[in-house]
Amino acid sequence: MGTASKNKKEIEYLCADCGNTTPKWVGKCPFCGAWNTLKEHVVEPSPDVHVGRGGRGLGGPVHKVVALRDVATEDTRRLSTANAEFDRVLGGGLAPGSLVLIGGDPGIGKSTLVLTTLATMTAAGVKSLYVSGEESACQVKLRSERLNVSGSDMLLLCETSLEKIIEQAKEIKPQVLVIDSIQTVYKGDLPGTPGSPGQLRECTLDLMVFAKNTGCITILIGHVTKDGQIAGPRILEHMVDTVVYFEGDRNHQYRLLRTIKNRFGATDEIGVFEMTSHGLVSVPNPSKVFLQENIPPTPGSVVCCTLEGSRALLFETQALVNQTGFAVPQRVAAGIDPKRLTIILALLEKFGGVAIGASDVFASIAGGMKVTDASSDLALALAIASNHLGIPLGRQTIAVGELGLSGEVRSVSLLDQRLKEARRLGMVEAVVPASGKLPEVLDGMKIVRVHSLSEAVSWLMDKK
Repeated sequence: MGTASKNKKEIEYLCADCGNTTPKWVGKCPFCGAWNTLKEHVVEPSPDVHVGRGGRGLGGPVHKVVALRDVATEDTRRLSTANAEFDRVLGGGLAPGSLVLIGGDPGIGKSTLVLTTLATMTAAGVKSLYVSGEESACQVKLRSERLNVSGSDMLLLCETSLEKIIEQAKEIKPQVLVIDSIQTVYKGDLPGTPGSPGQLRECTLDLMVFAKNTGCITILIGHVTKDGQIAGPRILEHMVDTVVYFEGDRNHQYRLLRTIKNRFGATDEIGVFEMTSHGLVSVPNPSKVFLQENIPPTPGSVVCCTLEGSRALLFETQALVNQTGFAVPQRVAAGIDPKRLTIILALLEKFGGVAIGASDVFASIAGGMKVTDASSDLALALAIASNHLGIPLGRQTIAVGELGLSGEVRSVSLLDQRLKEARRLGMVEAVVPASGKLPEVLDGMKIVRVHSLSEAVSWLMDKK
């Protein structure tokens, strides 16, 4: 009986959001309050597992209390990736000793981005090591030939054992280390298969300690779930310094690289890339990507401008209103919050005099972009009204403004910067909130002020 109980596996439940464990399953995590996030996890305690795990400190073997003013920062200069868009997202480059997590859908370009980036950095004299846990050396070579980087001196290691990876890294001493992917790496002294919550947590912790103690920039590529989140417990995102996500349809040629967390810079910057036969290419002027040129004005299309960090980005809001053939009209949104679309439809009915309650409404952002900025409310409302009334807006007209529940058009932040970008791209007319302090003509662009949604719809109908 003693032997049987000793070898019996212990079951605990791990929260996928906060990483804490409980001995019994409950619907709500007692630590973070999330519902239905507890997953069964097998614990196989072994005396060897806990040996030597108490000394994983950051900053070297000796730790002393120091005054903040005495901490040296001369060795924290960033390392450029030689990719302007990637550097922008990272906050100016890769910080020494940082741990970066890159996530995204399968086939969207994660491995392509890091492989071409490492090849470019290696050509500039940066010592780098690419660890592939999913592909053989021959497969990586074939992919590098497609990307025209097969002649690079970048170091390659095909391994999934974390102990061997760290051993090789300590011997080679690279400046940049890439793990592709973290879900394939495992520790031999831990139970569970690669990718299990326990393995992910411990492997990431060991790589974090390695990065901090050696100053090696470590980049982890992570799989995502069907919800678009990094697979594994949410604690992975808490442990790393920077979390970067790829957005966009993998069947579409353009990709957005967005920072979710960044301890070394801002979290509201984006990078725009174009997928070509030779890999991802930076797009220096993304506004022209999302705006179609040489197309006649059509009802249901309005240009708007959003801010992504320090970048003003123009995009096209499109809407289609059609008589429904169902008992309940359809409301379909792509790249737009569906709840926001429902609110704007109610405002159009209540204050705009646009009767679309019995019509199907389809709204989207052209180019596969996702927009959460409330400043796009006015453009979306005008696009819906334009298509319903059959009144086209000029391709050189932009609308910016947030809608309140009383039908008023509210001011938006940094309106001057948005209009300056619009004027640079050839816009000649702007519909903006009346509360903004702008002249009637700004750098040759006509300014139309509206106090409410009803005024905006009346202005649209005057163009008929």
